[in-house]
Amino acid sequence: MSGARQGVADARRIVVKVGSSSLTTAAGGLDADRVDALVDVLAKHRSGGEKEIVLVSSGAIAAGLAPLGLTRRPKDLARQQAAASVGQGLLVARYAASFARYGVRVGQVLLTSDDMARRAHHRNASRTLDQLLAMGAFPIVNENDTVATDEIRFGDNDRLAALVAHLVHADLLVLLSDVDGLYDGDPAKPGTSRIAEVRGPADIEHVKIGSAGKAGVGTGGMVTKVEAASIAAAAGIPVVLTSASHAADALAARDTGTYFHRTGRRSADRLLWLQHASTPQGAITLDDGAVRAVVERRTSLLPAGIAAVEGEFSAGDPVELRDVGGRAIARGLVNFDAKEIPQLIGRSTRELARDLGPAYEREVVHRDDLVLLRA
Repeated sequence: MSGARQGVADARRIVVKVGSSSLTTAAGGLDADRVDALVDVLAKHRSGGEKEIVLVSSGAIAAGLAPLGLTRRPKDLARQQAAASVGQGLLVARYAASFARYGVRVGQVLLTSDDMARRAHHRNASRTLDQLLAMGAFPIVNENDTVATDEIRFGDNDRLAALVAHLVHADLLVLLSDVDGLYDGDPAKPGTSRIAEVRGPADIEHVKIGSAGKAGVGTGGMVTKVEAASIAAAAGIPVVLTSASHAADALAARDTGTYFHRTGRRSADRLLWLQHASTPQGAITLDDGAVRAVVERRTSLLPAGIAAVEGEFSAGDPVELRDVGGRAIARGLVNFDAKEIPQLIGRSTRELARDLGPAYEREVVHRDDLVLLRA
């Protein structure tokens, strides 16, 4: 074992993500042998109680194709959601049956990015996953594709896995697909080689990363996997990227796939979700003074610093904060509906409290619900 991968061997809480192409047939529908092979690895690795594993599994839409008579993944949202509705039940039932061979119960957790951006939902998701692990159940996470809108194109769950790893305070993220690592070119062509380690973005600046998966049943490709690895690494979580067939080697810290070193430290959980998983529902333009206050002094956004507002959003929604030139500087959860903000623009909280009531003596976006997009 190389010294670089000692952290893999020492990892106690692990998030494993598996893609659709590793679980299904090319025609759609679950491949029972592939599911069983993955479960064999995961169940054995957690035996003895020293390791905890959370599985983020794609495959719901792909599993629903054949039962609905679809020959390929549909492009329209309604049929994707219908396929997910049928396939999600089949997917978790297959996992439940496979884990039952080891006397392990599974728990299904369906998430959307909106769940994770909102404080109460985020806390509930964290508590549920922690409790499932404490009770010896095996959590299986998937995006709630049956109700997701923009989130259904979320990167084939790769980014979701990085954010779940952060949510559960994982020591390691393992991304499994149909390619055994990141290559310095097209792995199907001669002369290319696997990149064993990535210590930072500069290590792969020269690499042309493909965007399409081979099997055609998922939405992700190597681009989404590298993005997910970068998110996790920046949050202090090392990542192994390899193929599902090498899952056992990856978990055993053997030299397989591509190992992404940590590049940063943990941040507040919800802020990571807000930055990487939320879809802004509108925008608020800040005057120059407010931009300096938010960016340099890390203050909350007050009504007095607002220059304009656009979009339709409700209190609690994510919004983009822009400077007067239209550049996005931050993202945050807003405390007012869009229709309320015009009457707040440029006014002090004391004035608003006097004229409109004490409910208006507060921040438009609190600093604890705000993440900077540029320094």
